[in-house]
Amino acid sequence: MSNSVATGVAYSDPEFTTCYASAEIGYSTAAQGTVTQATDKSTGVTLNKSAGRITMNNASLAAGAAVSFILTNSTISINDVLIVNVSSNTTGSALGVYTTYVSYLAAGSALITLRNLSAATAYSEAVIINFAIIHGQA
Repeated sequence: MSNSVATGVAYSDPEFTTCYASAEIGYSTAAQGTVTQATDKSTGVTLNKSAGRITMNNASLAAGAAVSFILTNSTISINDVLIVNVSSNTTGSALGVYTTYVSYLAAGSALITLRNLSAATAYSEAVIINFAIIHGQA
C-alpha cells in the first residue's frame, strides 16, 4: 500500500502463510490523522486515514452506559480489521473506566462504541481513541 512504510525485514514462511518481521511495522506519518468530535459523543466523524486519533466530545457518559458513533473512512474495506483502544481520558477518571470496540464494519465506515465501566459514576471528558486498520486483500 502507498501509505505503508517499509521497516525491518519481512519474510514469508513457505510451509505456512505466516509473515514475520524483524522490526516495527506501522504507518507513515502521512497515513495518520486526527479528528475531533463535535456536538456530543454520538456525533459521527470523518477521517480518511489508515490510522489516527479520535478526540471525543466531552459530553457526559452515565455509569454503565455505552455510546456509539460512526467513523466514516474511505480506506476501510469489508476485508479489513479495525483495531481501537482508549488512548487517554483527560480529567483523571479511574484508570480502565472505559472500553471501546468496533460494533460494525462496512466498506467506508465503522461503528465504534465507547462504554463507561463504572458502576456509579458518570464522566464528562474528551476521551481519545486510537485506531489502526489492518488492510485485508479483496
